[in-house]
Amino acid sequence: MFPARTGTETDIRLPFSFIIFAVLAFAASQLVLLAAVPAMSGGAFRLPLVWAAAHLALLGFALMAAMGAMYQLVPVAFLTPIWSERLGFWQFAITALGIVTVAASLALAPNETFLPSLLLLFGIVLFVWQMAMTLKQQKNKTIMTLFVATSLLFLLLTGAAGALLAFHFFAATGANSHETVFGLHVLFGLCGWFTLLIMGFSYKMAPMFSLAHGFSMRPARYVYALYTSGIAVGLISLFLPGQTWLAVGSSLLAAGFALFAWHIYAILQKRMKKALDRPFRFSLSAIVIGLGLHVAAFAAIVIGSGRLLGIIVYLFIVGWIVFSIIGYLFKIVPFLWWTHRYSEKVGQENVPTLKQMMNERLITVQCLLFAVALVLAAAALLFTNTTLFAAFQTLFAGLSILFAGTILAVLRK
Repeated sequence: MFPARTGTETDIRLPFSFIIFAVLAFAASQLVLLAAVPAMSGGAFRLPLVWAAAHLALLGFALMAAMGAMYQLVPVAFLTPIWSERLGFWQFAITALGIVTVAASLALAPNETFLPSLLLLFGIVLFVWQMAMTLKQQKNKTIMTLFVATSLLFLLLTGAAGALLAFHFFAATGANSHETVFGLHVLFGLCGWFTLLIMGFSYKMAPMFSLAHGFSMRPARYVYALYTSGIAVGLISLFLPGQTWLAVGSSLLAAGFALFAWHIYAILQKRMKKALDRPFRFSLSAIVIGLGLHVAAFAAIVIGSGRLLGIIVYLFIVGWIVFSIIGYLFKIVPFLWWTHRYSEKVGQENVPTLKQMMNERLITVQCLLFAVALVLAAAALLFTNTTLFAAFQTLFAGLSILFAGTILAVLRK
């Protein structure tokens, strides 16, 4: 499947190993969720089957896709080679095995998840070490470096909190602190790791995909300060009674995200490319969704609705994190594969154009259907409609399979 390596770029097999695993795990996670439709439509999310599917989606898809993208994008964005490609392949094998065993344990025997979680945590530690050593080589540090480095710290903390939760089940202990650790796991994972990472790389991708020039990066400093302050206050609030400090933390998160959305908008106003590609527009729509859900989360905390907050967290995972990654993969995968296969053959033989690497009309349909699915999910969860949620999950599972097929088909070009 993979041609021989040419040039000095990252071995193409490394990022694509992660990406292939990611899209297959995404399809598997959505198929597993079909069995949990009745419970989830009633607002019950903390069930073994849901835990397994959620970790397949967040770890198998989102985490592995992010890792694969970073192995390719970090050298480009920070002008420094990956520290050790050999370590990267070992890290992939360990992390992939950890994800599969964690998901299987959560579905079949949650009390036995501790040892698989340690294997997964080891894979995460290896990745963080790899990226830390790579970023250390960067000569001129930027605000993007700060976003990525901080997100890696939160990835490590997320993995540690997850292992501690698994230990609680394993040892039948920690009842008094379990809810707090679970809150940390969610806060660190969704806001600290995924959101800061997507923000950081959006500052690279938005100008690149829109051909934007002459914009200021100064607002990014305030985005970082506001959003990390929100995470810090949210962290403190988990150890304090009442909802006051949690509301303060969520307001800071919403303010930081709002500033980020405005800054991306300002960057796009400096673009030379007037007509943006559909996949990139899909990623931009995820920013709008993310902003709305940050505001909704603040409102849910103020009115004290735990059920509404649970729904928002689910929609946040799908509408902000998953949609962002889907949109960027639609752009990154054909670009990487075309560059690897054909960039050196241009002018020497007939080669396909970049647009011919994917069926743009099919991608447009997929993006629109993903948006329809999110609306269906929101309506089904708000009104606890099992039939509507079953329709959403069936559509989303089908779309996940179609998405995986679209990505894998590129590698046959």
